[in-house]
Amino acid sequence: MNQHVQPVRTGYSACPHDCPSTCALEIDISGGRIGRVRGSSANSFTAGVICAKVARYAERAHHPDRLTQPLRRVGPKGSGDFAPISWDEALDTIAERFLDAERRYGPEAVWPYYYAGTMGLVMRDGINRLTHAKGYSRFFSTICVNPAWSGFLAGAGRLAGPDPREMAKSDLVVIWGTNPVSTQINVMTHAVRARKERGAKIAVVDVYRSPTMEQADIPVLIRPGTDAALACAIMHVLFRDGLADRAYLAEFADDAAGLEAHLGDRTPEWAAAITGMPAAEIEGFARLIGQTPRTFIRAGYGFTRSRNGTVAMHAVTCIPTVTGAWKHEGGGVFHSNSAIYRWNKRMIEGTDLLARANSPARELDQSRIGAILTGDAEALAGGPPVAAMLIQNTNPVTIAPDQERVRAGFAREDLFLAVHEQFMTETARMADIVLPATMFTEHDDIYQGGGNQYVILGPKLVEPPGECRNNHEVICDLAERLGAAHPGFSMSPRELIDWTLQATHRGTLAELEEKRFLDVQPDFETAHYLKGFAWPDGRFRLKPDWSSVRFSAPGRFGPADDMPAWPDHWAVIEEATQDYPFRLVTSPARSFLNSSFTETPGSLTREKRPELMIHPADAAALGVGEGDLVTVSSARGSVLLHARLFEGLRRGVVVAESIWPNGAHEGGRGINTLTGADPVAPFGGAALHDNRVRIEKA
Repeated sequence: MNQHVQPVRTGYSACPHDCPSTCALEIDISGGRIGRVRGSSANSFTAGVICAKVARYAERAHHPDRLTQPLRRVGPKGSGDFAPISWDEALDTIAERFLDAERRYGPEAVWPYYYAGTMGLVMRDGINRLTHAKGYSRFFSTICVNPAWSGFLAGAGRLAGPDPREMAKSDLVVIWGTNPVSTQINVMTHAVRARKERGAKIAVVDVYRSPTMEQADIPVLIRPGTDAALACAIMHVLFRDGLADRAYLAEFADDAAGLEAHLGDRTPEWAAAITGMPAAEIEGFARLIGQTPRTFIRAGYGFTRSRNGTVAMHAVTCIPTVTGAWKHEGGGVFHSNSAIYRWNKRMIEGTDLLARANSPARELDQSRIGAILTGDAEALAGGPPVAAMLIQNTNPVTIAPDQERVRAGFAREDLFLAVHEQFMTETARMADIVLPATMFTEHDDIYQGGGNQYVILGPKLVEPPGECRNNHEVICDLAERLGAAHPGFSMSPRELIDWTLQATHRGTLAELEEKRFLDVQPDFETAHYLKGFAWPDGRFRLKPDWSSVRFSAPGRFGPADDMPAWPDHWAVIEEATQDYPFRLVTSPARSFLNSSFTETPGSLTREKRPELMIHPADAAALGVGEGDLVTVSSARGSVLLHARLFEGLRRGVVVAESIWPNGAHEGGRGINTLTGADPVAPFGGAALHDNRVRIEKA
C-alpha cells in the first residue's frame, strides 16, 4: 500500500467570480490542496454544470506565480521591481501614507477602489466600511450594471423577474445580448432542456456569430447598438397583426394606445436599415414571439454597453408586456434577481456610519478613473486630488476604459497606491505596496446569485499559501492603524455572515452550513408581476419617466434630458464615419473572465493571442489576410491585433474577444485603449461595446 496517497474529501463552495451564475461547487481536497472542481447537482440552477475555466481552478490556486508575501516597490513605477517586506511594515506604510494624504487634502483625498474579482459579500463589500468610517471618497460603481439595471427598472420598477429555471418550461427561449456558452453556461443548461423536453426553439440576438449563436435554432444577427430598433419593429408587428394581448395591456400597462401609435412607422423595413437584419427575418421572428405565449427572454448585459444601452434594455422588456408573456410559466423577461435578497449589510459595509454623516463624502465614478487620476475637476466633483488608493478585487490598469488616461494617472509619482492581489497584475505593477490575497477556498464568505435565486455559503476549505491574507483581515488591520471605529472591524468573517443572515431574516450561519444554499425565489405571482408591477399604480411603464427611476446614483449623467419618451432607436452611439468606418465590440472570451484566468495555462492555450474578428470582404478591401497584424485606432488611441477572418458578422462590424493584459499585445497597449469613459445616460456606465475605429494593415 502506498503510504503517500492522501485521502480525498469533498468541500462545498460557490464560484466567486463576476458571473450571474454564482455556481454551487463541489471541490476535491487532498493534502491541503484543491483538485477537481465540479458543479453541484444538488443545486437546481447549477445542475451539475460549470464552465471549463472554473473546472480548472486548481491551475489558479496552485499557480507558481501567485503572490505570497508583501512587497515594496524599489524601482520606477511600473518596472515590477519589488522587494519583500513584513506585513507590519506594509500596513504601517499604507496607514502613514493615508494619514499624510488626509493631513494635506482632507479624507476625500483617499479613494478605496474595488470591484467584482470576488462577489462574496464580506470580502468584496467590506472595504466600504473603512470608507464610511474614515469619510474617504466613496466608490460609485459604473463599469457593469448601470445601463442594464436602470433600463429594466424603467419598465418593471423592480430588478427581478421570472424564476430563471423556467427557461426549461418555455417554448421559445430568446437569449438577447449575451453569450452564455462563454459567460454563463447554466443558461444553456435550462434552455437546451426546453429544446429536448418541449421542442422549444432557441433564438439568439447578438452582433456576431458567438458560440451561443452557433447553438441557436434562430440566429438573429444585428449591428451593435441597434437592439431597440429590432425590439420596436417586433412590437410594431405584434400590434399590426393582432398578436398583442390587449386585455393584459389594459390591466398591466400604462399607455398601450400611445405605444401603438408611436410604433406605427417603426416597421421591419425601418429596422432593417438600422440593424442590417433583413425585414423578412424581422417579420418572422416577431410573429414567432407573438404566436408563442411561453416566450422567455433572457436579457444580458452585453447589448446595454452602448451609449443607448439603457433605452435598449427598456425596449426589450416591453416585448413580453405587449404579448402578455409575463402571465405564463416559462414566459416573461429575466435580467437579474438582485432585488429579491434585501440584505441588511450594516455590519459588513458600515452603512450606519454613512447615515450618520453630516455631509457624506463625494462619490467618484469607477469608469472615469483615468480622468480622476489625471486631475479632471468635473470628474473629481470639485474636490481635492486623489493622493492615495487601496485597490482590491480589480485590475483597472487593464480593464478600465480610456486607457491612455488611466495609465497616465497611475504613473503619477505623487499617487500612493496599495494593491491587494493574487497575482502581479498590471495594476499591481504600478503599486508602491503589494499585498498577497487569498482565493475563495481560503476564506469564509457568502454569495448571492444575480442570474438565479440562491444564497450560497463559501466556507474556508484550505489554508492559504505563504503569507496571503484575506480582504477582511487587511481592512480591519488598517482600520486599527487609522483609528477607524465600527463593530464590524472586531468581527470575524463567520460572525459577519451570521449577523447578516439573521438581520436579513435568512436564518443562521449554522443553518446555512447544514443546507449549503438557500432558494429564495419569490412565489410565481410575485415573480411574474401578476399582483402588479413595482409602481404605485401597478402598471408597467411603456412610456418611462426616466427621472423617477429608482437607481442609486450621485446624479444624472450623459445626455439624460434627451432620452426618448418611448421605446426607440436612440442615435447616440458612436456610429461609423468616413475616418472611422468600423464599429468595434469588445466581447468577453470563453476562457478568460475580464482579466482573471489570463495567467492560467489552460486558458492561455485556448485563447492563443489577441485577435480581431473581421469579415473576409472587409479584410479583402483593406488588403488584410488571415493572421496579419493590423492597427486598430479610435480617437482615443491605437492597438495592434492579429486579424481573424470571420463571416459571422455584419459588414463594417469587428469584434475583439477578451481583455488580454496590455503587455500581451504587440506595442503594449490593450483593447481598452480604444474604449471611452463618457457616461451612459441617465445613471452612468461605460459604453465598452460602442466604438468607432479605423483598421489598417500594420
